[in-house]
Amino acid sequence: MAEIRREIRLYLKLRRAALHGAMQYRGNILMMVLAGAAYQGSGFAFVWALLHTFGTVAGWGLGQIAFLYGMRLLSHALWLVTLDGVMQIDYAIREGHLDRMLLRPVNVLSQLATTTRSLLPFGDLSMAIVVFGVAVSVADLDWSPGSVAFLVLAVIGGAMIEGSVAVTIAGFSVRVLDTWAYRLMMFDAMDTLGSYPLSIFGSGVQRTLTYVLPVAFVAFLPASVILGRTGQLAVPAWLGYATPVVGATLFTVAYRFWRRQLRGYQGVGH
Repeated sequence: MAEIRREIRLYLKLRRAALHGAMQYRGNILMMVLAGAAYQGSGFAFVWALLHTFGTVAGWGLGQIAFLYGMRLLSHALWLVTLDGVMQIDYAIREGHLDRMLLRPVNVLSQLATTTRSLLPFGDLSMAIVVFGVAVSVADLDWSPGSVAFLVLAVIGGAMIEGSVAVTIAGFSVRVLDTWAYRLMMFDAMDTLGSYPLSIFGSGVQRTLTYVLPVAFVAFLPASVILGRTGQLAVPAWLGYATPVVGATLFTVAYRFWRRQLRGYQGVGH
């Protein structure tokens, strides 16, 4: 436990230093936050236009889809705010930065996660808060303490699922020259499929997006539980409660995979 506390403390110091550096450029802060918000906002604008035309999607109304979209976006923004630097692994390896990280007495993943000074994730976070605020104002939700606690844990679990994908791909980066295409494919699939009710697909696709590529656990399954829409699920309803456990498990497996691959790192000759 003492080692874990030390790593968390060091991570927070590194993250604070990176943000402090980014805050020196005030105009850049506004532009980056607005860019992130605009990108994510355009996605929800498409959802609004779709529902304005058809009324519902697979029986889900605007408030319910806004809740699903906001929940997924909160998880997405949470993992980006904490671990977005992991996606710079290819650059860190090619430029020899990873070699220096290995020489420091600090967790390599923590160093990698805090290398970027991009403020785009905060634009995602701001839009997530706006969309989620709209959702809770129009959707019929259960605000009991148990439901709120589950919502918080589910958002954290969803963030850990997306983070586990990034960490796994980072592990492959040690062995593969360029993983940009893999990241693009995985995160595009999670962004696109995770923002809509998966009940629009057949049972086979729903099971694939639950058991093979765990997109359903990020938002669809827990949102179905909170909104009382488990009747449309092609998988057991109790899986809707499993997002926190699935997230913690997948992130642990991804981290161990990363550590194992890192032991075989040979450098790039710098």
